[in-house]
Amino acid sequence: MSPKADVVLQNGPIWCGRDDGVAEAIAIWQGRVLAVGRQSEIASLIGPATRIIDLDGRLATPGLNDSHLHLVALGLMMDWVDATPAAAPTLDALLSGIRERASKSRPGEWILARGYDQTKLDVGRHPHRTELDAAAPDNPVMLLRTCGHVSICNSRALELAGIDESSAEPPGGFIEQRNGSLTGLLAENARGPVWAAIPPSTEDSLVAAIERGGRYLLSFGITSCMDAAVGQRAGFAEIKAYHRAKQEGRLPVRTWLTLLGDPDRTIVPQCYEAGLISGTGDDMLMIGAVKYFLDGSAGGRTAWMSKPYLGDDQTTGVKILRDDELNELVMDAHSKGYQLACHAIGDAAIEQLITAYEKALAALPDPNRRHRIEHSGFSTPAQHQRMLKAGIYPCPQQVFIYDFGDAYISVLGEERALGSYPFRTWFDLGLKPATGSDAPVCDPNPFPNFYSMLTRKTWKGTVMDARERVTIEYALQAYTEFGAFSQKLENTKGRLIVGQLADIAVFSRNLLAATPEDILDKTYCDLTIRGGAIVYDRLGVT
Repeated sequence: MSPKADVVLQNGPIWCGRDDGVAEAIAIWQGRVLAVGRQSEIASLIGPATRIIDLDGRLATPGLNDSHLHLVALGLMMDWVDATPAAAPTLDALLSGIRERASKSRPGEWILARGYDQTKLDVGRHPHRTELDAAAPDNPVMLLRTCGHVSICNSRALELAGIDESSAEPPGGFIEQRNGSLTGLLAENARGPVWAAIPPSTEDSLVAAIERGGRYLLSFGITSCMDAAVGQRAGFAEIKAYHRAKQEGRLPVRTWLTLLGDPDRTIVPQCYEAGLISGTGDDMLMIGAVKYFLDGSAGGRTAWMSKPYLGDDQTTGVKILRDDELNELVMDAHSKGYQLACHAIGDAAIEQLITAYEKALAALPDPNRRHRIEHSGFSTPAQHQRMLKAGIYPCPQQVFIYDFGDAYISVLGEERALGSYPFRTWFDLGLKPATGSDAPVCDPNPFPNFYSMLTRKTWKGTVMDARERVTIEYALQAYTEFGAFSQKLENTKGRLIVGQLADIAVFSRNLLAATPEDILDKTYCDLTIRGGAIVYDRLGVT
């Protein structure tokens, strides 16, 4: 005799997966999917204690999986000055936000701001050190570009970091000067001394950030995520904070932890010594992969390209690690049993990473290790074939097309920019691309991401190679099943089939029949269910 369901969702389309079709009703028991099918078939599983949720025509899907974001950073930066284009479209507005925060801060207290994009500012350039000095003369200021790879610092911040005109650029870093004077712009590894000068986050603040960021994700129907650089803010203490958050019931989303492995900042030795290797943990909190940064961002002109960016400086971006150094790091993590998920955006960085993965897999074969290339924005057809052969998978953020596509054109030209993040190509090749937001680089709101996948349009309306468009079914598969696949958890979550976790998002309209424009501007997540329990209810009536 079948058990009676704890929860039944009915009276609306239930998208179970791209290969699983649409059902009329779904029954949940003990946090997992008990049955899916016609409403008449599920009726026998309804008992006196069953909670019935009327979809009223709304679409239910598997809970979304943001396969690459920074949960700790997202939660922490929600308290920073908001310098995103939406909040600060002009330089004056950006500086006003910093000035206002300074008026409420003690002298000497750090002011941190995030999210500007010089290509979207009215002045069309990066802010300058002296402008930040004027806005906050008594406080050190660090302004983080939207990509997270470039910072603008004022004079007080540079002084505390020990950076002046005589400072040598570190390997994999850039300190900008003009006419023999610092502009305040620091890129990649050059920012390390500034981060070191900022007071570290306490364990309490880390746990609060995990909870704050996770609840924000639930409001979008996101039930799972990958934290893409655990240890970046507070080292090994972030591992402790995650476990404390889970123990205290303050971990809102299922989280797959990617361990920062960069030299001088790595937490991998401590994790390995503690037995924390890929797959350790449970459905709520699991050790995922090891991450190394190979380059920066295309919009910031620090992604490592094989050919120069537009402009007179002939820069090809920033190569962070030597070839022999990366090969050794990848081999070490691979031999310890870790999956790898390394940051590589430019085609030269992708080439370097594929080569390192190939060497490790040749020495210690593992056809199901699923090493990942995070972002993989400017991969080439030849690289795709090598990825297929080696079992290497791209893990992109298609919302980059929407948010940054025009910036790519401005720094690379149309020929190289339009075909970036070739989503449909990856699908057709069988490379199973996931998707995500890289929050706080982009907002985790999934609707611009869906819009980008469906239209390949930027926020300005520029079409970035229409051949790479996909249908909503493909887009949903990337956000659900392929997100789970990228974490080697496709048998646990990502589809609404019997036995899988009952993680469900209910949207305010039927995405399967909606226009891309309605998805972008007129759709909300109404209800989020994790493990059969309602964890977010926008309308508060369910």
